Amino acid sequence: MEYSPPPLFKQGPSALARLIFFVVLALALLISDARFNTLEIVRGVLGAGLYPLQRAALVPRDIFMGAADLAVTSATLRNENTKLKEKNLQLSVKAGDAAQLNAENAHLRALLQLGSRASTQTTPVEVQYDTRDPFTQKIVIGKGAQQGIQNGAPVVNEDGVIGQVTRVFPLQSEVTLLSDKDEAVPVQIVRTGLRSVIYGTPKGDTLDLRFVPISADVQTGDELVTSGLDGIYPPGLPVAKVVRVDKQADTAFARVVCLPVAPVRGARQLLVLHYEVNQPPNPEEAEEAAAAKDAKDNKGKKGKVAAPAKSASAAAPAAAASAPAAKKPEPPAAVKKTEPASAKKAEKPGHARKAEPAVKSEPGAAP
Repeated sequence: MEYSPPPLFKQGPSALARLIFFVVLALALLISDARFNTLEIVRGVLGAGLYPLQRAALVPRDIFMGAADLAVTSATLRNENTKLKEKNLQLSVKAGDAAQLNAENAHLRALLQLGSRASTQTTPVEVQYDTRDPFTQKIVIGKGAQQGIQNGAPVVNEDGVIGQVTRVFPLQSEVTLLSDKDEAVPVQIVRTGLRSVIYGTPKGDTLDLRFVPISADVQTGDELVTSGLDGIYPPGLPVAKVVRVDKQADTAFARVVCLPVAPVRGARQLLVLHYEVNQPPNPEEAEEAAAAKDAKDNKGKKGKVAAPAKSASAAAPAAAASAPAAKKPEPPAAVKKTEPASAKKAEKPGHARKAEPAVKSEPGAAP
């Protein structure tokens, strides 16, 4: 005999119905969030609420790293101090050259009456931890929207480009690294000025310079910097260096393998750039927007004019009915003048006035 629970404990729908309901709900939330970003606010609220728990979870790591820093020997500190002094001297020389070049650039722009194209501001940040997805190259930094971090801002260090901010929370931000397979940066070769786009790879260890023709002058060791044509990355930032060039006759483009200049995974202190381009909009986009606006205005005007036209056509029969009967047209003067002279002579003087009304009553008759 099959066992069945008493009706008192049998409550709610079955397990299969609940499973189907929650599966459908999960799919609906995934699709709506992927298409319309409906859960972006929920993620922001959850991120702000979980931030204290994340900081509490990182306390053991910070304590361990602090103890490791205290255990560094004096010899290591001396070596690092010497290297930092040498690097500081090199940077001071470069800073002097850069100041002189900036002064010359400002003088030449004033001479040619050219305005400054862009302005760049920086925000120092620190890497907190990596994301949980092993198939992406992303990290989380410790500043968010409240500190002025914007979505899409480039992230660099002293060596070159590290990545780009792809998601902003109130107190944290997510950065997609340069080596991620979905990251693309417009670059150009310093030696030849050839422009192209560099992409990450699925493995995340190299970079792929795409859309390079076979006839292009690309050599091993060429340096790649940002071109600045996308309006996101400032021009001249070091990105990568070419390590291998493969040219095959059966393909239109060469395969160029590059390595990033900056330590993408080893950087700890970073800079977020706020790059603003002061340039006019694309004329083609402006023309398309103006044409769309004119078409919309014309459509609205046609809709407004159609209603009065319809009312006028409806009022026309009423006006015609109320108008008085039109008088019969007078016979043209040519009819009166074309009366034959022989007829006037043949008729008697007494009958001349009787024939005149006949001519007036039948204006279309032949004389």
